[in-house]
Amino acid sequence: MSMFKILFSLPKTVWLIGLISLVNDSASEMLYPLMPLYLASVLMAGPKALGIIEGVAEATSSIFKLISGVIVDRSKKTKPWIVIGYLLAGISRPLIAFTSSWLGVLCIRFTDRLGKGLRSSPRDVLLAESVPASQRGITYGLHRSMDNAGAVIGPLIAFFLLSAGIPLRDIFLWAALPAAITVILALNLKDPPIARELTPQSFQWSLAGMPLKFKRYIFVVSLFALSNSSDMFLLLRAREIGVTQEQIPLLWAGISLITTLFGTPLSALSDRFSRKYFIVISWGIFAFFYSSMGYTELTVWMLLGLFAVYGLFKAATEGVEKALVADLAPAGMMGTAFGWFNLASGIMLLPASIIFGYMYEGVGPTSAFLFSGICSSLAAVLLALWVFREEKTLSKSVI
Repeated sequence: MSMFKILFSLPKTVWLIGLISLVNDSASEMLYPLMPLYLASVLMAGPKALGIIEGVAEATSSIFKLISGVIVDRSKKTKPWIVIGYLLAGISRPLIAFTSSWLGVLCIRFTDRLGKGLRSSPRDVLLAESVPASQRGITYGLHRSMDNAGAVIGPLIAFFLLSAGIPLRDIFLWAALPAAITVILALNLKDPPIARELTPQSFQWSLAGMPLKFKRYIFVVSLFALSNSSDMFLLLRAREIGVTQEQIPLLWAGISLITTLFGTPLSALSDRFSRKYFIVISWGIFAFFYSSMGYTELTVWMLLGLFAVYGLFKAATEGVEKALVADLAPAGMMGTAFGWFNLASGIMLLPASIIFGYMYEGVGPTSAFLFSGICSSLAAVLLALWVFREEKTLSKSVI
């Protein structure tokens, strides 16, 4: 069956979740590329404050991704957490327009990411349980493509608003409209029927019961996440190189457009070939990208080429990494598995962003980007050679 036939045969739930993510990201990504500009020009905060804000916000999101995932395994209910998650995010974002310090932005980002934490693992579980295992790659790829389509629309809206002379502070208020639409759409989701016997008898917060390959995968994902600091530093670097304030949202939209176009076909290929090698190659591309971003003679045209490479990296990993989690998760523990994956890939953003911010401001961008390149290279090597290695068992004869 061709990729397009498989796409159009996917359940309505998959498409509805994709539409929800598209609308939500239109609001989120309209504001995201403006955040470092707003902090620097309006609130007079630097890279250190940016690192603290993004690190704390994403760490909060990651912790609640595990909590919501474990609860989903116990209750078998995903819809309430998805709705509450989008509601919290929708309420918090416009409030940035009324804050007068970076600490206020920190509190608002905390609430926004709390909402993301509550909805992400339940949403990932709902996607996995809506399709057969052979369609997980294309399902997560479609979701990420639609999510990134919103990340194209949002920055374009920001560009037109900035070009029209709308103040940065007022643009944050525009996020309220798509937030309301997102919540209304989420209320139309339905939980699929799940076999009750698969429900664990008690809450399981640890990795106990998970296969060794999954535990190793989580460790390597954590190491890679240490290299993957907030994308806001990329936009800050672009601004320093010479990209104008109005062009920053367009640059971010370009990355998202590439991810949108290539996310579904690349993820669909992972249903036929090795997901492991898709991720290994993509992490290698990430290492090249980050190492190159620290080049002292970087020009705007070189930057555009590197950002295109970054878009391809995101397209090849965002859906495939989640499909691999679903492949490795034991029956009845998929929510916990996604919780741990989301925790590992997000909690390290706190030290990653703080370390990167301090290195960027204290030592220089070259050292900061090189640090990320080294960490991601090591993670790629471990995934290729260690995660899926079979352990030899030794048997002793009893005399």
